Amino acid sequence: MNATTRRKTLIGAALVSAMAIVGTSAGAKELRGWNIHVEDYPVSIAMESFMAEVAEKTGGEITGKTYHNGVLGSQPDAIEQIRLGIIDFGEFSLGPMGQSIPETNVVSLPFIFKSIPQMYELMDGEVGEAIGAGMMEKGMVPLGWYDAGARSFYNSVRPINTPADVEGLKVRVMSNDLFVGMVESMDGNATPMAFGEVYQSIKTGVVDGAENNPPSYESTNHFEVAKYYSLTEHLIIPECLCMSLKTWEKLTPEQQTIVKEAGQASATLQRELWQAREAASMKTVQDGGTTVNKIADKGPFQAAMAPVYQTFLAANPDLEGLVDMIRTAD
Repeated sequence: MNATTRRKTLIGAALVSAMAIVGTSAGAKELRGWNIHVEDYPVSIAMESFMAEVAEKTGGEITGKTYHNGVLGSQPDAIEQIRLGIIDFGEFSLGPMGQSIPETNVVSLPFIFKSIPQMYELMDGEVGEAIGAGMMEKGMVPLGWYDAGARSFYNSVRPINTPADVEGLKVRVMSNDLFVGMVESMDGNATPMAFGEVYQSIKTGVVDGAENNPPSYESTNHFEVAKYYSLTEHLIIPECLCMSLKTWEKLTPEQQTIVKEAGQASATLQRELWQAREAASMKTVQDGGTTVNKIADKGPFQAAMAPVYQTFLAANPDLEGLVDMIRTAD
């Protein structure tokens, strides 16, 4: 190879290398997503759909992988990683966010939503916008509001029909002062605990029970060790598919539009899947011997929550308007 030919070969190789570098920096962006649930859960399926739509509509410029089963860490850790931009997107209950994002705590107030359909309407409107603004300030961009059903109490001791039935029970709650206050307002013993520890803790008597929605109660096999499921439906806490603000700001406006629309589409899908899964879960736990009881009158439970609201509004007077917006909605 003479000098001229060699020089042309080297220049050509350099151009190919440069094009590869440009393609890497301006092209494909591999995102990492966090999810606590198993792969066939409604949330998980909707998240996979979200990422598939983003990849398709960006022509492969943005691709990603959702890591299920909480393999990227616990929810509190993952929320912090989202805020720092270490994880790009995730699906979280708004419950544990309350410690760092006050606006999200509003939907954790017991009995604040009247029904699941009302929650959809409010979260897709002004209420969701107000909560989303608070999340943005803390480094998280909401893309879609997912359904987590209504949470009810389950335990290994007795059915719960009145607030007095909670007295003395050791109940696992999510790590949030509101949930601790909720149980303590009925003279129960609230125990914040990681979700993955609940089954063994009920089995060994560390706690008597917990509270959650039907699919979570069923899919974790908690119904095997806590045979009483009482439909208090005390909490209707939406969940959020959200993206790190740091990741969001790296996207072009066109890419942001695609990501947002894909997030909203995934929320619609998740809600449909959730309703079907909830019905199937209720059948499974009842077939498995669970005693399920509906609450004839939720009035006494709602009245017992007055101290929870008073404490919350005293600590967060600036959120009184948002609380009133929800409580006075039709």
